[in-house]
Amino acid sequence: MFHDLRLLQMLPAAVLVTQEGTIRFANVASAQLLEAHSTDILIGRPYGEFVHPVDLQRSSNRVQQVAEPPQAGQPNKPSEFRIRTVHGNLRMVLITSVAIEWEGAPAVLMCGLDMTHQSEIEAQLRESEQNFRRLFENLQDVYYRTNAQGVVQHVGPGVRRVLGYEPHEIEGRTAESYYPQSSDRDAFKAAILENGEVSDFPGQMVRRDGTVIDISISSHALYDHTGNFAGVEGIYRDVTQRKNLERELHRLATTDMLTGMANRRAFLECAESVYEHSRSNGEPLALLMMDLDHFKSINDRFGHLEGDRALVAFSHAVKSQLRASDAVGRLGGEEFGVLLPLTSMDEGLEVARRILLGVRALQLGDDTGHTYGITASLGLSTFRQADRSLRDMLDRADQALYLAKHQGRNQIASLEPLGE
Repeated sequence: MFHDLRLLQMLPAAVLVTQEGTIRFANVASAQLLEAHSTDILIGRPYGEFVHPVDLQRSSNRVQQVAEPPQAGQPNKPSEFRIRTVHGNLRMVLITSVAIEWEGAPAVLMCGLDMTHQSEIEAQLRESEQNFRRLFENLQDVYYRTNAQGVVQHVGPGVRRVLGYEPHEIEGRTAESYYPQSSDRDAFKAAILENGEVSDFPGQMVRRDGTVIDISISSHALYDHTGNFAGVEGIYRDVTQRKNLERELHRLATTDMLTGMANRRAFLECAESVYEHSRSNGEPLALLMMDLDHFKSINDRFGHLEGDRALVAFSHAVKSQLRASDAVGRLGGEEFGVLLPLTSMDEGLEVARRILLGVRALQLGDDTGHTYGITASLGLSTFRQADRSLRDMLDRADQALYLAKHQGRNQIASLEPLGE
């Protein structure tokens, strides 16, 4: 028997001493745990009265085990039990027990800690983890983490949808392995190292089936305890559909729908950029302004639909004589412009002659079988150091075009001397 009950009374843990299932001693902490206003209320009552029915049999078994010879004198392992307080409220208590002697007779000492709040926290954590796992599994974005060498350390299950790989097939490989162009990855790394993070950074990746997709990356740099760069963590998403829509909207906004050429605004923006580049680098530049001759008569004679066909045929004849680096656009109606980078006056004249001959060679016909041909007038200008802007080149080419029409059409003119 314990001779100093004051020690048990001072313990912050709940302590009960039972004999044959009846409570013989209870400290203050146990009364507080069981919501009894005094320990006297507990004395003489069966301890099982306070154990939840679901846990009662398990509790009885553990009490019996501690009194058996193999375990006599050894406390059993702590285990959680649901208990009911005097007022019927539920508590989750971590209980351990040991066989003792109390007033000369066998007894069991039970020690309990209120784990109700902790259990609630653990339940919330489990629920939170389940919610997170569910969100993580269904995330349309791909979470990833790489080390300083760019090797993928971890990747989320979203990679199945985006790239068609299982996560374990990605982990351990360099992220660069999935970029079709190393320049995309280099630009991303440079931005991360400079800014520490990126948001909606553009790039492309290759799916397992070989398809190239557009991606958007939002990531931040990782650093070790000494401040050294340790890798990158973030997410990327498939934005191919969005990019295709943007490209289509851009095409619609910058393309003449009839001829497939650049429209006036797009052509002039391109011409401005090429002009500034040529001016800065002292490179030659030629410009052609072109106009179909007597186009109104085609519309009047054959109708506007045939007029559209003539414009399409003309545009094909022009584009067939140009390089990939040249720019061509429909400026309005039957007027067109061609910009020829790195092209001298003589070289520009040769291109203009080829276009003129190509247009003359066209044989067109309407739905009734009537055939006809078309011609064009061309005005040529080249870059001058004295030019103040692209507008000066455009004005000279436009004046040259007017001159070609005034001199009888179906020819090339320039305000500068033309070679033979």
